[in-house]
Amino acid sequence: MRLTAPGIGRECGATLGQNRLLFQGFFLAPHTVAQALKTAVFAARLMELLGYETLPASRTPRTDIVQMISFGDPEGVKRFCKGIQMGASVDSFVTPEPWRMPGYDCEVIMAAGAFIQGSSIELSADAPMRPPYACYLQGGLTYEAGKTGVLLAATELLGR
Repeated sequence: MRLTAPGIGRECGATLGQNRLLFQGFFLAPHTVAQALKTAVFAARLMELLGYETLPASRTPRTDIVQMISFGDPEGVKRFCKGIQMGASVDSFVTPEPWRMPGYDCEVIMAAGAFIQGSSIELSADAPMRPPYACYLQGGLTYEAGKTGVLLAATELLGR
């Protein structure tokens, strides 16, 4: 009863009334991860077609939702992150800029218009601003939203 209120300890239990959210998370997790993986494969293939190095490559088996794309120069990273941010569901009007973030030895750029701050399963991209100027894309709650963000990023890279 010390964790809840006097008199409701047995009725509320150790989960503090969060069972519905816990089970909802277990139910949605496989689908959400599949959407993020589809987004990563799409991004890898599109970036390969545009001439960028990706890791893992689009046809490589995956063990993670993170997709690395190497741009070779800082301008490519900035444009890609700007496009990802433009496709965000929140704060799509914001232009990400590199800055000195605590804990990093160089400037870092981060694009993420997420419903939950810091959520890595929602579409995001970040990169340390140093050679080889590789950006790390991850997430996409839905494939459609992820694909839109990646297409907007490609459009920014092509300067259109």
